[in-house]
Amino acid sequence: MGIAAENDLTIVDAIYRQVSFKPDAIAYRSHDARLSFADLERATNQIANALVGMNVGRGDRVACLTKHHLPCILLTLAACKVGAVCMPVNWRLAANELDYILGHGEAKFLLADQSFLEGVAKNLATTTLQMLQKTVCSEGTAGAVPGFADWYSAHSKKFTMVPAKLDDAALQLYSSGTTGLPKGVVLSHRGLLSTSRTVSHDWGFGAEGVLGNPLPTFHVAGITLLLLTLYTGGQTIAYSEFDPASFLNSVAAQGITHAFLVPAMLLFLFQTPDANKRDYSTLKLIAYGGSPISDRVLEDSMRLFQCDFLQVYGLTEVSGPATFLNQQDHRDAAIRPDLLRSAGKPVGGARLRIVDPVTHKTLPAGSTGEIWIETERNLKEYWRDPKATDAAFPEGRNANGGWFRTGDGGYEQDGYLFIHDRIKDMIISGGENIYPAEIENLLMKHPAIADGAIIGVPDPTWGESVKAVVVLKPDVQLQERELINWMRERMAHFKCPKSVDFVEAMPRNPTGKLLKRVLREPYWQGKQRAVN
Repeated sequence: MGIAAENDLTIVDAIYRQVSFKPDAIAYRSHDARLSFADLERATNQIANALVGMNVGRGDRVACLTKHHLPCILLTLAACKVGAVCMPVNWRLAANELDYILGHGEAKFLLADQSFLEGVAKNLATTTLQMLQKTVCSEGTAGAVPGFADWYSAHSKKFTMVPAKLDDAALQLYSSGTTGLPKGVVLSHRGLLSTSRTVSHDWGFGAEGVLGNPLPTFHVAGITLLLLTLYTGGQTIAYSEFDPASFLNSVAAQGITHAFLVPAMLLFLFQTPDANKRDYSTLKLIAYGGSPISDRVLEDSMRLFQCDFLQVYGLTEVSGPATFLNQQDHRDAAIRPDLLRSAGKPVGGARLRIVDPVTHKTLPAGSTGEIWIETERNLKEYWRDPKATDAAFPEGRNANGGWFRTGDGGYEQDGYLFIHDRIKDMIISGGENIYPAEIENLLMKHPAIADGAIIGVPDPTWGESVKAVVVLKPDVQLQERELINWMRERMAHFKCPKSVDFVEAMPRNPTGKLLKRVLREPYWQGKQRAVN
């Protein structure tokens, strides 16, 4: 078997290339395991043979419900070898939500952590899970459920892969379901390897790179960064869960050169006791994204780590990245501080349009509208949902992937993208469109506030009014009126909060992303929002 040309790689080709060049080099490390590229090849061949033995083949779905990166990447790669599609599932979901996703994906096989098996077992007899033929435990035998390694280890270490085309499905990730049932986002080999090429080039991550990856595998960045190792021949340090102190300690211990973190993780890192007393000299780049970042969090992080920073704007539906605010833009912040509020410029051949969300007309530079993206990394489809797929591409598909409507609001200026918010998070008050991210940035500058968010709540006069939900720093007091007045001194009054709620903690998902839907729910029970 020859090695495929650079732009014609499938995920399986990427494995084969590294095994050919550097079989004994370590590809993945976790706290209790090390896998070389040769180990990866042998294990995934065995798993592929085990899957074939239970009639898993082209187009079938296999599911992964685990906190652990290494079993997930093994299953993902083995699935690719047999032409199947891996579905990493959010392990924070409720039992009925898991039931829906496993049933919707018609998963034939499930790899799960022991702690999740009980919840899954309650649903195995349901009609929605009738396709599920086998469940194994990622952490060893659990009662009648065999351990993952025990299940596949008896099979041959040789396997002839099922040939894959670039546009074949490779992964299926589920959306958060904030506006309805979760949708299965189907991503192709072409899109995923395009992400690897783009990240490798723009981040300067190559064969000598060591990536710290604390994001869960059901997050698009978590799984695509695991694939980056295969493309570059570099190494990934995988974390089952994010612990700020442990992550900071591991930078020097593991020689981490690159990391991707969401803003909430950065906030937790520089709030860690003695964070400024650790060694970060190996760090070359911290990439961040997934949610808006405040000036304070970014500035404190840059001051602490003293390395290059790069912002990523992307979505699951575009296989991760759409734009980067690159290293030089961050270095130039003293000259052009306004750029730090930007999401940067399109990357990897992507193109952007700002579009009126109603008329679908392209808007001029500086006008706020919906962000549309054309890229080869666009999703293949929403699984078994042609209506949603068609709605996501109002102008249809084209040779470059088609124009995907993101649901995000923003504008373009001098080639840079400035994001306001998700269209659904926009607050409409008295006919004014108000974008929370701008207000949150000011909110987080208040010296008494540790964490905070802006949401729209029902208002009998204006339709919606602006509410701040905040977490105070320890042993600090702040009154509602004090905060409102402080913000009114610094921002147009119509944008400022009309009310403030003080809470102990903000609702966040496992990656630290703020769950605004959860924040809004108590205020909107029995009412219909204008923005969905």
